[in-house]
Amino acid sequence: MARALIIVDVQNDFCEGGSLAVTGGAAVAGAISDYLDARHQHFDHIVATQDWHIEPGSHFSDDPDMVDSWPPHCRAGSKGAELHPDLDSEYVQAYFRKGQYAAAYSGFEGVLAPEDEVPMGERLAGGAPSTEPADSDPEDAIGLDDWLQSHDVEELVVVGIATDYCVKATALDAVQAGYAVTVIGGLTAGIAEDLSSTYAELEENGVELEEQ
Repeated sequence: MARALIIVDVQNDFCEGGSLAVTGGAAVAGAISDYLDARHQHFDHIVATQDWHIEPGSHFSDDPDMVDSWPPHCRAGSKGAELHPDLDSEYVQAYFRKGQYAAAYSGFEGVLAPEDEVPMGERLAGGAPSTEPADSDPEDAIGLDDWLQSHDVEELVVVGIATDYCVKATALDAVQAGYAVTVIGGLTAGIAEDLSSTYAELEENGVELEEQ
């Protein structure tokens, strides 16, 4: 049985200074890096997700309700869509991009990014990555679940941003897909000040919670 770590949306726009900043996002980026340095050998695979918006429709709004609509963020190919520089991507094997043309909170809605595109800005030697979806043909696109199954993954650990949105959605979809799922609360940052209802929903649906 293989074990994988999913790092959810640790991107500049979701950290301090970004267009949809989550308090503590930058600290979580650094904490995940420290965790990887100490524990990467405990995982068979490590992957990351990115919001990667091109034209996501009503997901973007000039007057967002901050529930179903949001300020523009993580535009494909932009600085805001890059991984936060405090997140060390050395151990990340694959990146899954979501939300190109619609709202997408779960990493399981993402598709595998091209191998020649490195999503962290400081590591880009050839300019900004393409703003096209990782694969425009859904029949050819490799989704996160397909990738995990092809690597015989049965156990997932989920960390990242935001606890009460994309981390939660990814963890719940993972349970529905049949994986054993753990969320490490100390390696996530949430939008709500009180995350007790989020944690309760995760536990009620079979997600194991750890502090770190």
